[in-house]
Amino acid sequence: MHWAVSCSFLGRTVHSSTQIIPQTTDMPRHVAVIMDGNGRWARARGLPRVAGHKKGVDSVRSLVSDCGRKGIAHLTLFAFSSENWRRPPDEVSWLMALFVSLLEREVKSLHRNKVRLRVIGDLKAFEPKLQDLIHDAEALTSQNQGLNLTIAANYGGRWDLLQAMQAMLASKPHLALHPQHIGEADLSAFLTMADAPEPDLFIRTGGEQRISNFLLWHLAYTELYFTDTLWPDFDEAAFACALHSYRARERRFGRTSEQLRVES
Repeated sequence: MHWAVSCSFLGRTVHSSTQIIPQTTDMPRHVAVIMDGNGRWARARGLPRVAGHKKGVDSVRSLVSDCGRKGIAHLTLFAFSSENWRRPPDEVSWLMALFVSLLEREVKSLHRNKVRLRVIGDLKAFEPKLQDLIHDAEALTSQNQGLNLTIAANYGGRWDLLQAMQAMLASKPHLALHPQHIGEADLSAFLTMADAPEPDLFIRTGGEQRISNFLLWHLAYTELYFTDTLWPDFDEAAFACALHSYRARERRFGRTSEQLRVES
């Protein structure tokens, strides 16, 4: 039996993997990635950390192209967390400049390839020029029907949950008086990724094995894949290994293996 809960918010239908058993195939619909290891890649070569970030852009291009060819609908990349402001000021400034440069140089190419670009996170912390570039890029690509590419910048999973709660109560103030009536669908409709399916596959490069405040709500039933490969070395072959691991998983969503065999 399938239990389903959905709601519509601003034309978006929201589903939760803890309430409905999603359809699964050998190819994930949504891949989420923490791109870790740029600094270590650079240090191992006697280069400044920023050289690793610059090289990592090539891996982004490769993965975006590969997802497009494979028909993966959604790719979400953790580019800059709300905690990354703690990094050395020079590195943060360089990363902001890199973000500006990439938006100026790459958006037209994404648009030609039918990629829809979105940036999620608390964007108010960025300088006005960067905010304007983000807005323009999203507007230009908003009607594209190819890969949905989401960049998480100044994003944190706890921030996302907090802002969703605040937005929900602002929109539905009666729920504050009757909290027992709040359901998953009420809150999830206000999350920044409300119009995307929950990730099927999460990838973290660089050897660390944690999710680091990324998509806390959304990863409830996501398959987690960790690799020692540093992000600048994450190429098409490395992605193929992640997909091979994903295809070998048994996605039960609370059911037993015996139930899966009966249903198949």
